[in-house]
Formats: sequence, structure tokens, C-alpha cells
Amino acid sequence: MIVTSADAFLAELAKLPPLPATRATARAVFMVAPAAAQLASESARDNRYMRMDAGFDPLRALAQHAALAAALRADCPVIVFPGDAATPDAMFPNNVFGTAPGKLIIGRMCHRVRQREAERADIRAFFRGVLDRAEIDLSQREDCVAELTGSLIIDHARGIAFCGLSERCDMAGARAMHEAFGLRLMFCFDLAESEYHTNVVMTCLAGRAAILAADGFRDPTVPRTIAQAFDERVIWLSPEQKRAYAGNAITLSPDRVWMSAAAVAALTDAQRNALADWGFAIGAVPLDEIEKAGGSLRCCVGEIF
Repeated sequence: MIVTSADAFLAELAKLPPLPATRATARAVFMVAPAAAQLASESARDNRYMRMDAGFDPLRALAQHAALAAALRADCPVIVFPGDAATPDAMFPNNVFGTAPGKLIIGRMCHRVRQREAERADIRAFFRGVLDRAEIDLSQREDCVAELTGSLIIDHARGIAFCGLSERCDMAGARAMHEAFGLRLMFCFDLAESEYHTNVVMTCLAGRAAILAADGFRDPTVPRTIAQAFDERVIWLSPEQKRAYAGNAITLSPDRVWMSAAAVAALTDAQRNALADWGFAIGAVPLDEIEKAGGSLRCCVGEIF
């Protein structure tokens, strides 16, 4: 079921029976190495986090990306595909390729520079031929925009999701993703006008807690409602912490949350203590060069369920 009001979401959530023991974090992850010497100017049209005026060092970005892959291997297997200089945003693959058990899902991207990423035969062949996944291809649809887990935050433990609508995802795209990922309940809402992806303003922490930037949502009742869904176990971010990408985090094991070094530095002691109280250590990796491209750690990670 897809709902668009806070009251309907809480009412339907209360009706959902618990799932049998379900994995809340990915079995493995995949990444795409940075390869372009410059940022994608087309994406800057609606991604206000991009720093187009800053010099971009592709070798430094590649080194940071490799260090991230090495760090994440502490929690799960990591597969890294080579980059392509013709697709500067490809180092953020979770918007284009997603998985559910037995499935590879390919998103319908907003910008042409990102639509080219969906054409990669090697990534498709790996999931089809090596992992034996059925392919659900939204990329050629003309009736929707669906940028997968950039727009969609999934709580895998409960089979529910939170979908922020923007230029990068419309209602038709939300419906397509709801079906493709096999979700039980989806809460759709508008992001603030200045936001492009939900995963910059929200993180689900292994189904037990959340990170939220309240100013990233057009309707202030939405983040308060999401907080209720997590029994108020929420790290609330200031606008400054959001800009430091503290909302662009991921859990790849039940007991650790990964963020960029800048995001971790932006947290307060009280926020770090709250995460510890909820059973989460913090993993940090310097990603300041990659962050010039308008995304951070979570954007670099495609999950394999």
C-alpha cells in the first residue's frame, strides 16, 4: 500500500504484522570507481550540494573511494566495478541499480548523463549471469522518474519505505519502485524545494533508529511522523550537519553506522552517545573530494540483498 498522509501512514503501520526474522542490512555491496576528470554539470541543475566552483582532483577522489571500499569490507563483501569517464556521477550507483532478494532493479534517471549509467552491460550481466537475478528494468519507461535508493529509504526489517518526491522521483516512479522492491507499505511525501534526494536528509539505521534533517521535508509533520515510526529513536540534524552529509549514512551490519569523516565531525557528543546507546559504533572515512560531486558515503554504496 502507498499512502501520502501522516495519519494514514501511522494507521497502516499499526496494522502490519511483524515479519519473520528478516535481514535488516545488506549481504554485500557494490561500488563504481570514479573515473571522470570533472563533475557532471547537468546534475548540478537540481543538486545544490555540488561544488562546481571547487577544483576536482580525480586521483584524490579515486584514492578516497578505494579507502572507502577497504573500510566497508570490515562489515560485508564489497565488489567494485570500474568507472567510465563519460558518466561522472556513476560513483553514486545506488540511484541507478538496486536489489531485492532475487532481483536487480534498474532505475529511471532524471538526467540524460545519468540515464547512460543504466545501459552498462557489465553490471547487468554480473547480476543476471553471476548472481542469477531477475532484471526489473525501469530505465526505458517514459511515464516515470525513479532514482531508486536516492529517493527511497527502505526499512528492510519491516518491509516499509519512505519516498521523497522531487524532480528525481515522481508518484509514478514511487509506484513502480513499490512493486519492484516488493514493499508492504510506502509513505510518499514532498521533499523541501531545495532537496533532490531523500538519502541526504534521512537514514534508516538497521530498522532500529533513524537520522533526520527536519528542514529537508516540505511538510514539517512528515519528519515528526517518521520519528514516531522509529519510537523517537532519532538523531535530529541541524541544517549545517545536513550540509556536512550527516544524513547520508548507511548501516551494513547491525552494530555500526558509516559516515564520511566530515559528517562524523559535525555530530555533537550527545548525538554520538545516542548512537552508542542504540548499539551503533561509528565508522568514518574521509570523502571530501567525492563530496564535491554532491553526494557522500551512502550514495557510493549499492546494496545487495
